[in-house]
Amino acid sequence: MDLQQMRYVVAVAEEGGFTRAAQRCRVVQSALSHQVARLERELGARLFERTSRHVQLTPAGEAFLPAARQALDAAERARAEVAAASGEIRGRLAIGAITTVTAVDLPALLKQYREQYPQVRITLRAGISEELIDQVRDGSLDLGFLGLLPGAVPKGVSDRELLRGNLVAVVPPGHRLADKEETDLACLADETFVDFAAGTIGRSQSDQAFAAADVQRDVAFEVTTTEFIVEIIRQGLAVGMLPANYAHRLQGVRTLCVRDAPGRVERLIWSRHRPSPPAAAFLKFLDAPV
Repeated sequence: MDLQQMRYVVAVAEEGGFTRAAQRCRVVQSALSHQVARLERELGARLFERTSRHVQLTPAGEAFLPAARQALDAAERARAEVAAASGEIRGRLAIGAITTVTAVDLPALLKQYREQYPQVRITLRAGISEELIDQVRDGSLDLGFLGLLPGAVPKGVSDRELLRGNLVAVVPPGHRLADKEETDLACLADETFVDFAAGTIGRSQSDQAFAAADVQRDVAFEVTTTEFIVEIIRQGLAVGMLPANYAHRLQGVRTLCVRDAPGRVERLIWSRHRPSPPAAAFLKFLDAPV
């Protein structure tokens, strides 16, 4: 068993087939298939069920995949540590972020980082805060930018507060409140809302504020992305609550300050274990303790 065989297995699992996996690994398909079959013989178990239409992990493959990923990550980390000992930062930097992060200009920060550390392969994954916390904990992400309730501190990770703010009401042009500068939650009681799914951190920011104000609201549209929330509002189907610094940049909608607005904190999180050299270098960009 070697690392290249593990890379092939991970590629087949993630790409859903041998052809795309071979393209990703830049090898001919026959060579990739041969190495996977050789590994299966060594393990004494089939890792994939192959049909003419699809490739699917077997139970043995499901068990093997996480260990293979950990081995590949460990090998990458070892190479990065050796390079760092020689004064060179290289390897992988995997970042996750909510789409409404405003505490930093993340694209500009990544550009600056790449210019200083061109040997680092940067990946960026957008997601919701609870998913990003889990992915930083399990090591699939090095860092995460979150939006949380005030006072909420994610467990099992190191963290730093970046920004405190409030949500604002976002309404379509022509709405009865579109010309107002501010409102309160009671004035929004009869509105139809668009928001994230119940139980998510993004949704709880608004739910707890409305509950504290003893105001019930109708969330008729539950979506998974901020972009979808904004488009629903633009079409006049609903109103919403979004972070102030993010909402003020939007076009085609109106924003109103809310006197009893939900609060929100943006946080940076990273592993409690010693960060990799690329992650440690990124944290220094943000003056975060390593």
